[in-house]
Amino acid sequence: MISVFNIERFATHDGDGIRTVVFLKGCPLHCPWCSNPESWGTEPVLSYNKKKCIGCRRCEKYCKSGAITFENNQFVYNKQFNDLCEESVEQCPKGALEILGKKMNNQEIIEIIMQDIDYYKNSQGGVTISGGEPMYQFKETLSLVKDLKEKDLNIAIETTGQYDLQQLIQIEPYIDTFLFDIKQLDQSKLKMIGGDLKIIMNNFYYLTEKCPHKVVMRIPVIPEFNYTDQYLKEVLSLAKETHVREIDLLPYHTLGKNKWDRIMKPYYSDMKMLDKSELVPYKKIGQEMGLKIKIGG
Repeated sequence: MISVFNIERFATHDGDGIRTVVFLKGCPLHCPWCSNPESWGTEPVLSYNKKKCIGCRRCEKYCKSGAITFENNQFVYNKQFNDLCEESVEQCPKGALEILGKKMNNQEIIEIIMQDIDYYKNSQGGVTISGGEPMYQFKETLSLVKDLKEKDLNIAIETTGQYDLQQLIQIEPYIDTFLFDIKQLDQSKLKMIGGDLKIIMNNFYYLTEKCPHKVVMRIPVIPEFNYTDQYLKEVLSLAKETHVREIDLLPYHTLGKNKWDRIMKPYYSDMKMLDKSELVPYKKIGQEMGLKIKIGG
């Protein structure tokens, strides 16, 4: 069984063609701008949508542990009770409460994926395993991709690179594309989000030496973290040296902020999203270096 928090069909930004993206829970990095903060742990989390709430307080009534209360007519959830209040979720008349994450077996996942097999074939698409960090549940992820490969599916995996090299060596033969994040090349900054540059780069260099045609370097461009002329030119030089297949510049956005609100976590900052036009100069630099580069996933 593997812990999943979403399966998105007909995706077009996480690999080639039309794809189904399987989002797995669990991640060793805790980026404060993360679009999927509900994926940090492998256990389910409670989500509260204030816009849907009508203040009927049925959730409070049916929460036996007392984890849910209202203070000054505002919803309050005390996570220390370690209770997801399943009955409260069921009793909410407007669906303001939701439990994010559930255990699924390989067959359940594959049945969903195979519904769109014709779209994959016609568009040269397939399946993308995302997260979180898929390798966080390594044994389960390896089992899933092996079963998917038996269906002759194209498989991509989105990864931070933060895991043991031996795990990468085991899973690499089953993966067609690695969407590999290079978030920082400065260990002092990478440490802020829980990353270890040596581990990440060992994995990156293993892939780019063995199968550079499988590697798409993804660069999330984050103000106050890595959005500098020096850093962006440095990673473009790294891409040139390692012969990766493609580079994706991913401008900072706040589209996941509502998720932080719903799981009751404070968000990164109130900075504005980066406009794609701000990264056009770096796209031109990459193209002049002979790189295949685009802005956005």
